[in-house]
Amino acid sequence: MGVAEAVKGVTWARKRQPDQVAYLCALGHERFPPGDLLEQAVEAEHAGFDGVCCSDHLTPWWDPAHAEAACGNAWVWLGAVGHATREVSLGTAVTGLMGHYNPVVVAQQVATLEAMFPGRAFLGVGTSEAMNEVPAGVDWPDPGEALRRIEEALGIITRLLAGETVTFHGEHFRCEGARLYLRTERRPPVYMSAFGPRAAAIAGRLTDGVWTLADPRRAPGVIAAYRRGCEEASREPGEIVLQTLMAWAQDDDAALAGTTMWKPTQVDGNYTEPRHDPADIGATAEQVPDAMWRAGGIISSDPKTHVRKVKAIQALGATAVCLMNVGDADPHGTLRIYGQDVLPELRAG
Repeated sequence: MGVAEAVKGVTWARKRQPDQVAYLCALGHERFPPGDLLEQAVEAEHAGFDGVCCSDHLTPWWDPAHAEAACGNAWVWLGAVGHATREVSLGTAVTGLMGHYNPVVVAQQVATLEAMFPGRAFLGVGTSEAMNEVPAGVDWPDPGEALRRIEEALGIITRLLAGETVTFHGEHFRCEGARLYLRTERRPPVYMSAFGPRAAAIAGRLTDGVWTLADPRRAPGVIAAYRRGCEEASREPGEIVLQTLMAWAQDDDAALAGTTMWKPTQVDGNYTEPRHDPADIGATAEQVPDAMWRAGGIISSDPKTHVRKVKAIQALGATAVCLMNVGDADPHGTLRIYGQDVLPELRAG
């Protein structure tokens, strides 16, 4: 199967209509142990989410002395989720390609997931953070080198998934006669995380969709750069995945209090600087006031607020909305509320 043929018609396993927005539930290995996350994945499918994805982290965003942390292995866990669920799409959000993963092995991992659960696997990739690379012995690059690394890695991965035998000698990665011996009827799609126009252009040239934060100030520029990248490569645009965090509890204060350890995810320097100690990362939470934090996600006890904010994200141009379940107060209750009150309302509208 060639790349163009594989890209055409890319969709999510449970997405019913071509113009229907898909809803993905992202689950955080940083905070919850794998067994609890497995329960959340099953609950997310029962709630009606179209896909279940997970973070792929070695290190949490906070000091474990101040809040619990886990950081289980994403790929082992995804295999368990495939067996525990029936039809939701499965993948990472996202896997870093700076060096602690070999791109040949990443291609093998997602192909294996697709072979076991046909029609359901996808791969989300990004430039990672120092917290996932430095502990594994990888020197943290500057932003320009990071983009060169991911472009090389993506070239290897997408060629392998397209059925090619790949020999490549690059600046950062190399492989000799690499190929995937697994045969799958469908090439699993690859989506790339992008926070700026240069990364978005790479996503347009090489992948099946762009994955970015649902920030109304930044998302339009990222989407536009992605579409330009597609046009320059003579490719049809694929998925536009916009991600935010969600948390529900019996009252707004409890919902907020249960999420604040995730504040460092909103600090740009944690993605670009060689910061890898959880205590140093967690300390950056002070840079994010509560009002800014609440405005940047969906943190509310009112399901109608969740519906309204998801609709606003869709209006930015999303073909898929990814909602990360981060609330400590009641993560299982959050999924229940989405199944009862939020997703039905969104689909009815």
